This record gives sequence, C-alpha cells and structure tokens, in this order.
Amino acid sequence: MRLHFGLFLAVFLGGCDGERPPEPTVAPRPTGSASAAPSPSAAPAAVRRLPGAPRIVAIGDLHGDLNATRRALRLAGAIDERDAWIGGPLVVVQTGDDIDRGDEDRAVLDLLENTEKAAEKAGGALVLLNGNHEIMNVDLDFRYVTEGSFQAFGGSVGTLDSDPRVSPLPPRAKARAVAFLPGGEYARKLARRSVTALVGDTLFVHGGVLPHHVRYGLERIDREVSAWMEGQSKKAPASVTADDAPVWTRAYCQDPKAAPCSKLEEALRGVGAARMVMGHTVQPGITSACGGRMWCIDVGMSEHYGGPTQVLEIRGAEARVLDASRPAP
Repeated sequence: MRLHFGLFLAVFLGGCDGERPPEPTVAPRPTGSASAAPSPSAAPAAVRRLPGAPRIVAIGDLHGDLNATRRALRLAGAIDERDAWIGGPLVVVQTGDDIDRGDEDRAVLDLLENTEKAAEKAGGALVLLNGNHEIMNVDLDFRYVTEGSFQAFGGSVGTLDSDPRVSPLPPRAKARAVAFLPGGEYARKLARRSVTALVGDTLFVHGGVLPHHVRYGLERIDREVSAWMEGQSKKAPASVTADDAPVWTRAYCQDPKAAPCSKLEEALRGVGAARMVMGHTVQPGITSACGGRMWCIDVGMSEHYGGPTQVLEIRGAEARVLDASRPAP
C-alpha cells in the first residue's frame, strides 16, 4: 500500500535511523480504474510518436547515480568525457527512475536535461520517460530519498514554506518538496516527459503497457500526468497509481520466461509497434522474451544495486546488448 501522507510524516518525524519500509512490488490501488471498453476493430491507438533513426539506444533505471548515468550515455555513444553530445542523429530513450536511492539524483536530472537540449541542437534526441519514482516524488512520497539527495535540494524555500503541503514536513525535506510538488520547478520539468513513447516501431515505457492501457489511451495518460505535475489538478491520476499502471506493472519483466506474450501482442498491435522496451524490474542482464518482441533493460546499474552497465541498441529490426565490460565487436 502507498505510504499515506500521515504515515509519511510519521516516518520522517521519527527519523531515518531505522530501516525504511520495503518498496512495494506494485503501486497502491486507488479508487477508479484506467480501463476502458475494448475496441478491437479500431486503428492503432494514439501514443506519442517519434520518428525512428538508424540507431536507437535504450537506457534503463539510473537511481541517482551520476557516474552510472555518464557510463551509460558514453556506452551509447551519446556523450564524451566532457559530457558534450557526440551522437549526431542518435536517438537515446531513457525509461525513467532517474531519482531516489542515490545521493546525486538532482545532478542526474540536470545532466539529462542539458543532454536533451544538446541532442536536439545536433539533430539527435534524448527521450526521457517518467517512472514510478518520478511519480512518487511529485506525490511527495520520499521513502527512497537519501540524506545526500535531501541536502542537494537544501536551501531557503521562502514563502512556499507556508504551503499546507510543505509546512508539516521536517526541515530537511521542505526544499525537495517545494521542488517536486505539483507546479514546482522539478515537477514542471518532469511534466514535459511522457509515460510512453513510440520511437519508430519500438514502444518504450517504464513498467509495461497492457492492452487496457491502450484502450484507455496512452496520450490520455500523458495529458493527465502532465496536468497534475504542472499543478492543474490536485491528485495523482489513477492511470499512474493503479496496481497495474504503466509505471508500476511487472507483468512482463517479473519473470520474462513466463511473460504473457498474448497480452504483449495485443498491446503492440494496438499501437502498431514491433517490440516493447521496459525498465523497472531489475534483471541480471538485459533480457528478451516473446521472440524478441519484449526487452527488459533495468539491470540495476546504479551503485545502490551494483549491476552491470548495459544498454540496448536497436538498428532497424535488429536489437543487441551493449555491455561496458565487453569491447564492441
């Protein structure tokens, strides 16, 4: 279950010396549903569509590790040792969970934002998606924020200190809350991201796209999330807090060998995609299933997990794993 605001305050006010509550494997169940009646004869559903590129590289969860972020971008051929874009027309897609669990999540967000701008100027692209941890922070759920990351957002919060969402918080949490609460500086940055994106013929998402998400409308989910993060609505939409929301579901990657390939095929058909690429669920290495139609790319590359630095390269119909520990063929 989600740590409700009152319990959240109790955790903070009681200090962080003890163990934090374990992270749920699924999101809390809200009232309402993101499902809609099926329309099997409909044309491919609306989704954020971006043109393909001769070379696309997908990067999984980064969790507040600036060094891991740089390693992944360099392995992709996107940036050099000075963080300058060298990818030309390369398209990189990062599938969310840039924050929490590491001390450098503010620096990670800033590097990604700068790289996104540099890529656009050079004729390439860095496509950034929201994951469940981005949703949690805008919802002021800070269970997985480290002390170092609280300090990175430290400083005066000015008149916003009296905001009813901020004033009850412990002093060390207030500056981060001001940055991430709906309408805050970093919430507005996240509002520009999508939950899903179709780049060429590959569908990218943090957790997974199920058939009922397609029927509900992937662009509709993006609009709801963006409006909330911009401060236009007061409550996180059910479309990203439901147990099986696109940022939370582990239906495909929890056990790739037993993945529901029929559901995958239905979802891919619904948006006109050839494959789905997902993060969120840590793998021992990038994993494929359903005849190469699904890829699970969260390898826990951050210091918190200690996994390998791997990214997924897509060239046309071919996909292959790039590993920083092995020289390119």
